[in-house]
Amino acid sequence: MLQSLIDVILPVFLVVAAGYIATQRTLFSPVQIDGLMKFTQSFAIPCLLFSAIANLDLSASFDPKLLISFYTGAAICFAVGLMGARLIFKRDWEDCVAIGFCCLFSNSVLLGLPITERAFGPDNLTGNYAIIAFHSPFCYGLGITAMEIVRNRGGGGLKTVKSVLTAMFKNVLILGIALGFAFNLSGLIVPEAVDAALQLLIRAALPTALFALGGVLVQYRPEGDLRIIAFVCFIVLMLHPAIVWTLGTSLDLQQDLFRSGVLNAAMATGFNGYIFANMYGRAKRVAASSVLIATAASVLTVWFWLLVLS
Repeated sequence: MLQSLIDVILPVFLVVAAGYIATQRTLFSPVQIDGLMKFTQSFAIPCLLFSAIANLDLSASFDPKLLISFYTGAAICFAVGLMGARLIFKRDWEDCVAIGFCCLFSNSVLLGLPITERAFGPDNLTGNYAIIAFHSPFCYGLGITAMEIVRNRGGGGLKTVKSVLTAMFKNVLILGIALGFAFNLSGLIVPEAVDAALQLLIRAALPTALFALGGVLVQYRPEGDLRIIAFVCFIVLMLHPAIVWTLGTSLDLQQDLFRSGVLNAAMATGFNGYIFANMYGRAKRVAASSVLIATAASVLTVWFWLLVLS
């Protein structure tokens, strides 16, 4: 049991801790960390997703049972977070949508990929890539639609659609995924020299992103209502994977996809939770604190879910 913590989880979080300490001790400035994060989010990770999707066996990867299990769980967590923020914590509707988005968007790329790879090997990431392919479109589509409906109090149909589409097609990760699908479905082959360059970027993607993740966390401080932050963390770290576990078991999801679904659901709130809150200027302190505290708490909760899956 302890060995799984040491072998799988600690190496990932030690890289995050290295970025945190290096930035806290001013070995890296916030500007330099932002540059690393921009490199990974705008170039290296889109290349990783493009290459993965372009080479996926789509017939084996996109099992409807996996997508139903994961995204039903995500949608339920969004609804629970939104309504809990409203009914329990008495936040206004715009704040409730932003808080619901924090419960919806798990960190499937920066944490889900490296932890699943270390736990089950690089040949068991098929389910991860299937989830990631729909993650940003689904989460932003749901979150932006809900926010625009709330802001327009149920009206503004065309404006809502335009806002959703604009946000989706500005997202570089979505563009990388879409290009990967285009190559996969068309049968196009990436030229050897281009593929070699892609592999160089891909090898740098996850370690650099983890280091930058630690650096960015320095900028966040636990602020705001700790009760609602704990509420968000429970939904993200425990409720979502529990729902995916239940649905995946009932649907008899095959083992490798089942493990990918549960582990991805168990990841902490991604930075997109804060990005969404910042985009609308709503519940920013709750979102930032949830990212920080859930990431720290996930050291133990991910260990729990790995034990359950073993």
